[in-house]
Amino acid sequence: MGSQIPIIDLFSGAGGLGLGAKQAGGSLVLSMDNDRFAHSTMVANPSLHGGIATLADVTAVRGSDLRAMAGIGRGDDLIVVGGAPCQPFSKAAYWLDEGKDAAYRRARARGEVAARPDEPTEARPDERRTLVSEYWRLVSESNASGFIFENVPSILHPRNRPVFDALYAQAQASGYHLTRVVAKATEFGVAQSRQRVFLLGSRYAQPVPPSPTHSNTDPTLPSFVTAGQAIGHLDTIDRHEPEEVVKGTWAEHLAEIPPGMNYKHHTAWAGHPHPTFVTETRYWNFLLKLSPDKPSWTIPASPGPWTGPFHWTGRRLRTVELAVLQGFPEDYVFSGSRRERVRQIGNAVPAPMARAMAQSVLRTFTTSALAA
Repeated sequence: MGSQIPIIDLFSGAGGLGLGAKQAGGSLVLSMDNDRFAHSTMVANPSLHGGIATLADVTAVRGSDLRAMAGIGRGDDLIVVGGAPCQPFSKAAYWLDEGKDAAYRRARARGEVAARPDEPTEARPDERRTLVSEYWRLVSESNASGFIFENVPSILHPRNRPVFDALYAQAQASGYHLTRVVAKATEFGVAQSRQRVFLLGSRYAQPVPPSPTHSNTDPTLPSFVTAGQAIGHLDTIDRHEPEEVVKGTWAEHLAEIPPGMNYKHHTAWAGHPHPTFVTETRYWNFLLKLSPDKPSWTIPASPGPWTGPFHWTGRRLRTVELAVLQGFPEDYVFSGSRRERVRQIGNAVPAPMARAMAQSVLRTFTTSALAA
């Protein structure tokens, strides 16, 4: 029955959430984003998505527009999925400190005694915070039978929690059965330790949280997929990208760092005979190298030139490697420059996670049909 349920993906980006929903058995009929590079990516992968890819601003459309564009009747079932931009709720947005945290780290690097500044009591102002309410508006206006909302775990932080709680309250008051899920990508076969929050909603029944498919503690399940298992076979000369070559200030330092370690290798704390850095004076992903024996750390959307994770051989990760670590198929095509491709991948929802969440919502439709 899942293949009969149409799905609309808002804030689709590169399509990870929509791809997972389709893999779960839904019919992805419409994907919408206002980013031209993400739109081009969606257009470049029609066999993996299907449906229509639309370049549009969600704030400028109505729920009835969504149904019309997707060819869905007013009374037909519909699932709306979407991950409103996470940047306003990310950990980077916690600091409204005019550089106080950076000043603390510089003082530590100079060997000075310094106290870490208190976290601010308010989140950084960002107009994109209102897009969560826009997402809910379209779920409501389109009279969706179910929905999946996705975001970063820090949307549950006290500074951001009112935004999530408002979404939850509005959906509950509108008659949706709700389930909140905090999950790790590694638990669903993704070789990356990314954590995400999902709110699953259905008018028919309460979605059951999906059970992990992988575990490092449950002997009945396969172990977490490691970076080496996921991308080791992609380290071939024919996959070379010019941007993967590391040059510049810290290139030699990076080359010396063992797999699974970061800049702390070059500190007295780690026993380096000629330390360059002091611990806790750089961010944790500075000169960070993957270990082939462990899942990857979270892939950032906007990495700096020395921000990891880097490949365990000491080069930057290739587009295809980043994509696979994010749960995309190897043959997935990403449009734009290297910077744009990395941004799209880093902002995406791992498709295997999305598939598990979509299956939970789709099962409520089947349960309703059986009950009838």
